[in-house]
Amino acid sequence: MYSARRRWGRRQRVLLWGVLLAAWEAAWGQLRYSVPEEMPKGSFVGDVAKDLGLQIPPLSDRGVRVISEGRTQYFALHGKTGHLMTAERIDREQLCRLVEKCVLRCELIVEGEMKVYEIQVEITDINDNAPSFREAEKDLRLSETAAIGARIPLPRALDPDLRRNSLQNYELSGDEHFSLAVQTGPGGDQRPELVLAKALDREEAAFHELVLRAMDGGDPARTGTARIRVTVLDANDNAPVFSQAEYTVRVAEDVPVGSVLVTVTATDPDEGLNGQVKYSFQTVSLKASEIFHLDSETGAITLLQNLDLEEDNSYELEVQARDGGDLSDTTKVAITVTDVNDNVPEISVRSALSEISEDAPSETVVALLHVHDRDSGANGEVRCSLDGDVPFRLESSQGSYYRVVTARELDREQQSEYNVTVRASDGGWPALQSSRVLALRVLDVNDNAPVFSQERYIMQISENHASCNEFEEVPAGVVHEEILMERKLVGFF
Repeated sequence: MYSARRRWGRRQRVLLWGVLLAAWEAAWGQLRYSVPEEMPKGSFVGDVAKDLGLQIPPLSDRGVRVISEGRTQYFALHGKTGHLMTAERIDREQLCRLVEKCVLRCELIVEGEMKVYEIQVEITDINDNAPSFREAEKDLRLSETAAIGARIPLPRALDPDLRRNSLQNYELSGDEHFSLAVQTGPGGDQRPELVLAKALDREEAAFHELVLRAMDGGDPARTGTARIRVTVLDANDNAPVFSQAEYTVRVAEDVPVGSVLVTVTATDPDEGLNGQVKYSFQTVSLKASEIFHLDSETGAITLLQNLDLEEDNSYELEVQARDGGDLSDTTKVAITVTDVNDNVPEISVRSALSEISEDAPSETVVALLHVHDRDSGANGEVRCSLDGDVPFRLESSQGSYYRVVTARELDREQQSEYNVTVRASDGGWPALQSSRVLALRVLDVNDNAPVFSQERYIMQISENHASCNEFEEVPAGVVHEEILMERKLVGFF
């Protein structure tokens, strides 16, 4: 008796709390309702007029209307009863596919009183979806030599419903050769596997027909099925074997696109499907997969893009040969790219003079140059020289550096400007060349005294001439009776 009174009192308190909560929500202009999905249009959702304390007769006069979020109006207000009704059929999985709690919001507007009430309607899930397989039929192939306990992943079913209405378990029906195991994934998803329970014998049964069922926990439960057909393969006694454990190929970097670089070959003595070999890349970098193509039928590896040794000088590919019974062998293909002389030497002027004094001593550094060739081997070996007969020479400095220095004294009076051409040539055949011109101006120094055009001047003068301005030069070889004066110029002046 005492226990029954306690339960009755508890129910009274819960009911009172619900009434108080509804009154509190209504006072704040907010209502919450719940309705199952897939209800027909016009289904009852809630008594809005009663919950808000609105009088029914004058509702239409007040301009009361319901507005839903979004373009689709899922709810409407019945003008005579004040009930909130569904205006469309609601599919929870379509509206809230990735959300467990599906809530639709709308607003009740009372234009006459200029009031707005928010209404939240939770759409609850019903078991309206059966588990379904993406593939209704699945073909599997299993060798008759497969070991007991071998596991093969089976297709998984999907059910968009929630909780108990969603996928719960799997069942397998067929024959005694197979059983079902269900693994639980990291996210709690179920992953069915086919387990070989009894040894296969192709001569006894070449095919096995199985049915995989997926069931949810709804009431009543819904199921989905997939047909599993297992083909028993003849014993694959021999695996493919490559003719070489490793293929080594040297390819010039200018080989044309589309060229066959190497053909790998694997043989399998089995007959039929077990002897048919397919080739594929087992391990290959993303870049190599864009450069090389492997023919799955012939094993030929062809070039898809131009090679460039300066970017990559070698590639390593791992090729697999697999027969129809899933036996395989692997081989390695090492491709080495050889250089061709496709880069000209590059001359960089690190430092240079534009002017030099004519009295600069020999070995004066005029320019510092750096020479580089991206090719390798002899194609990348660079020799430098100067064009013409110039008073300069090249000296090798550190690494790939050269210095241009004066080879002898300069004379501005003989040549005031030089355009020194530096030429670089690589060791390829034919050799590639490049050049740079260094412009250099020679500055003057006072290294020359004035010079007369003659060492002696001979003149004659009459005794009555008072001015030196009337002196006349005596022609060479002529003797006059007048006084002959001969003086060295310096002494005369």
